[in-house]
Amino acid sequence: MASKSKKTILTVAVTGNLTTIEQHPGLPCTPEQIANAALESAKAGAAIAHLHVRHPDGKPSMELAHYREVVERIRDKNSELIINLTTGPGGRFVPSKDDPKIAGPGTSILHPLKRVEHIVELKPEIATLDLNTMWSGSAAVINTPDNVTIMANEIQKAGSKPELEVFDSGDIQLANHLLDTGVLKGPPLFQIVMGVRFGFISTPQTLMYAQSLLPKDAEWAAFAIGRWEFPMVAQAWILGGHVRVGMEDNVYISKGKLTPSNAALCEKAVRILDDMGAELATAKEARAILGLKS
Repeated sequence: MASKSKKTILTVAVTGNLTTIEQHPGLPCTPEQIANAALESAKAGAAIAHLHVRHPDGKPSMELAHYREVVERIRDKNSELIINLTTGPGGRFVPSKDDPKIAGPGTSILHPLKRVEHIVELKPEIATLDLNTMWSGSAAVINTPDNVTIMANEIQKAGSKPELEVFDSGDIQLANHLLDTGVLKGPPLFQIVMGVRFGFISTPQTLMYAQSLLPKDAEWAAFAIGRWEFPMVAQAWILGGHVRVGMEDNVYISKGKLTPSNAALCEKAVRILDDMGAELATAKEARAILGLKS
């Protein structure tokens, strides 16, 4: 159950890698739009901004210049907001239909060092570390233990805290192994991802099971995609976790109604938390809770 003395950290996931302009014409895509969405969400209560970057036409980007501009725009106006940069892109393999051992269109597999170049350069407070190997649409997401180890080492050398993205129970077992062997330094930070097909399903029972597998000293959050986004805000808090919302995960503020913005999703999450008696952590308090560099 949630601790009455523990404050809850709200993360906003601004744009992601898979949400499209066709799904929401207001999806933040340019560095300026992404930074502004993060800043508006901070005013609405978010302590952490989880950031992907895009090309201006909405296609996913991994360009250092895009990450740099977003970070600089945020820092120019808000020095407290915790920046959490993704390292997820670069792990997708699409088998060719004619020869499945050959990469087909849509493959984005990169050397693990390429996937963390922006972390090494920009040194955000948090960097995600995906531990999943699973199907995502027509692509196999591949994160081998060796590649994850390489990325974890670079993230930690940069002074960033890995946020361990876990999509199924085997991902948590990999995380626990990396913690036991000293690859990952504790106390760890987990993000439990709910609702991705072939991963954890969005039910209270599943979240309780996932949470039970985490190390005792772990800080953790959970979120669900699509219509389960807001029910999972409540469920994560009930179990003592932190929460996340944003247009990466869901573009609707209510059934059939597109959200006006990321900030609007944050405002709704804050209302839910407030109604349940939760206390929201400021960015400064979140830094202390997570043991982040100041």
